[in-house]
Amino acid sequence: MMIAAICLDDHLGMLFHGRRLSQDRCVRSDLLTHLRGQKLWLNAYSARQFSDTEQENLHIVEDFLDKAPDGAYCFVENQALAPYLGHLEGLIIYHWNRVYPSDMRFDLDLSEWKLIEQEEFPGHSHEKITKERYIR
Repeated sequence: MMIAAICLDDHLGMLFHGRRLSQDRCVRSDLLTHLRGQKLWLNAYSARQFSDTEQENLHIVEDFLDKAPDGAYCFVENQALAPYLGHLEGLIIYHWNRVYPSDMRFDLDLSEWKLIEQEEFPGHSHEKITKERYIR
């Protein structure tokens, strides 16, 4: 079972024409701090937004959702999560609190999950980012 971290706009948008909607270094820092030294599993597309010094905290493999071990944290930007629902035990969702154009949206029904934590913090490029943690 793994934990997926994802960034969404107010309409659950993830991508527009194959590009992330936004990024924020405060989100990356918060996520890596949350991991407490564990590796973050992700693909090369997502790894590009992390700094050289953050790269040592990453496990980069294209099919990371298929290979991540139990308890792994996975950063998902450009993949559907519904096919992996049976392998997910938790979600960390960062909300941009904005609406961007998007053509790929988050594909899980959050009503099937339990919200266990919510906090807001200022981002670098976003006035407010909302972080939510869910379990099944």
